[in-house]
Amino acid sequence: QVDPRVTMKFSGPLESQRLSLLLEMAISREAQMWKAHVPKIQPNQDVAISPRQRDEVIQWLAKLKYQFHLYPETLALAISLLDRFLAAVKARPKYLNCIAISCFFLAAKTIEEDERIPVLKVLARDSFCGCSPAEIRRMEKIILDKLNWDLHMATPLDFLHIFHAVAVSSRPQLPALLPTPSPSQHVAALTKQLLHCMACFQLLQFKGSMLALAIVSLELEKLLPDWLALIIELLQKAQMDSSQLIHCRELVAHHLSTLQPSLLPNSVYVYSPLQQTLVTCNRGAFHRQPSSVPGPGFSKDNGRPEAPVTGTAALYPRLPAPASGCKPGSAKRKVEEMEVDDFYDGIKRLYNEDLAPEAVALENMGCVCGADVSRQEGSVSPCPPLQPVSVM
Repeated sequence: QVDPRVTMKFSGPLESQRLSLLLEMAISREAQMWKAHVPKIQPNQDVAISPRQRDEVIQWLAKLKYQFHLYPETLALAISLLDRFLAAVKARPKYLNCIAISCFFLAAKTIEEDERIPVLKVLARDSFCGCSPAEIRRMEKIILDKLNWDLHMATPLDFLHIFHAVAVSSRPQLPALLPTPSPSQHVAALTKQLLHCMACFQLLQFKGSMLALAIVSLELEKLLPDWLALIIELLQKAQMDSSQLIHCRELVAHHLSTLQPSLLPNSVYVYSPLQQTLVTCNRGAFHRQPSSVPGPGFSKDNGRPEAPVTGTAALYPRLPAPASGCKPGSAKRKVEEMEVDDFYDGIKRLYNEDLAPEAVALENMGCVCGADVSRQEGSVSPCPPLQPVSVM
């Protein structure tokens, strides 16, 4: 979701002045609220919240954002509020779920329209946070008191919108070079990268403006020949240190390298005939999750703690165990039952375009065994349609 204040138009001296004013105001707000992160080493993990626990709870909030269909700005503000509160208060890990869901609810009430704000009772129940609505309300009061009732802060996503708008405004040729049809779709792709980086504790040492500029610079480097001159202009406007930007770029590039597409471009095809029987195991297929999203450290079935999930794997459902028996799949794809990777919206086309009905049917099967492949008369090749095999 792109800020409409930034993307109404991209050209003209008045637009450049307005973007400069927005950037100046955001830098001023960030300077008032941001504090340098100082890592603390605690011998007892039960006393302080560890970096891993912080990252896991943010990944959990990202799942809630998708479940309740909220704006990316809501998630970005919730993460910023969480980090501000944890920097001001020494909280214990057992309170982390309640703190995170309270920041999430505060951000939703700040950003979302009234009809889109989740009902607190439903949020507490479906999030499996382990807190009652009354406990969330009490935690909200504590967070507001510690943050001086000031929730309007410049998030990294605000800087991403501004930097991208300045780049498009100052380089008229940039929209034609974008990999997406429109600048707004390009910002949406960068937003997913930014939210992924905000769940990395190692990048917490940088300001939100620095993190956003690092992501924009890495993208412009692939599109513009004179990208460095544009980044220097943005550095000067934002009054940032170039050496810190270089360091931040390196860490961001390394962290974004963990984002892998669902289907590798160099897919491997394996044909293993066994008495004219085709065996296809689509282990890479993700199935739709239930409507409720369990909180970190809680099991939906029995409430017992689960093994923590780290990295980008926490954003996706777990792969189901291979079934002992085989059952036939449907020959017709049901779009509403197909789980699309939220970080790669275009992957849907790779599975739907230029596929024969038989290939679509095989693709939808989690495990298809005993499917007899009969040779048609006049067929040139006896081989059945091949399917890509995901390497787990």
